[in-house]
Amino acid sequence: MESLALAFSSGWASGINSYLVVLVLGLADRVGTFASIPDVLGRWEVLTVAALMYVFEFVADKIPYVDSAWDVVSTAIRPLVGGVVGVLIAGDSASLNELLGGVVGGGSALASHSVKTGTRMAVNTVPEPFSNIGISVGEDVAVLAVVWFAIEHPYAAAAIAAVLLVAGLVLLWLAWRTVRRGWARFRAWRERRSGPGRSRDQPA
Repeated sequence: MESLALAFSSGWASGINSYLVVLVLGLADRVGTFASIPDVLGRWEVLTVAALMYVFEFVADKIPYVDSAWDVVSTAIRPLVGGVVGVLIAGDSASLNELLGGVVGGGSALASHSVKTGTRMAVNTVPEPFSNIGISVGEDVAVLAVVWFAIEHPYAAAAIAAVLLVAGLVLLWLAWRTVRRGWARFRAWRERRSGPGRSRDQPA
């Protein structure tokens, strides 16, 4: 069950930043003796690729609209990484089926990725870039904290990840509700403004 909890936590984190998840787990495997972390994640070639991709995503994720485009590209990548990590974690566990680990990791990654993508699209309707940067930094910190905490406290980390996932779904719903109301007000304002103009242009 600890492996299942770790698969869920790492899956949730993968849906937000899959390369940081691989990097944290791989480095933890390098510096410590954690039986729950698959040794393949600590290989230098895996760490190198994860580090390079994380640097790229770190920059792209903080630029408005570029982040949304990158989220679309990552729709297949993040759930896949979450599923693969789940399978690897299950493979190192004698009590967890690899298919179950993959489903849990990939499913939680897909759910958190959907929340991230939708929230960013809503945030990008705001012209200033600082909200986007702040949310991106907060996501990186949350992923780092949850994954590192999950290595030694998988149950507590899984509970935290579940709460964050539910909170993200609620936040996404509220954000899109606010955006829809804003657009409705904007359209109504434009209609009121253009109405008299059309009537003046009409022939007497």
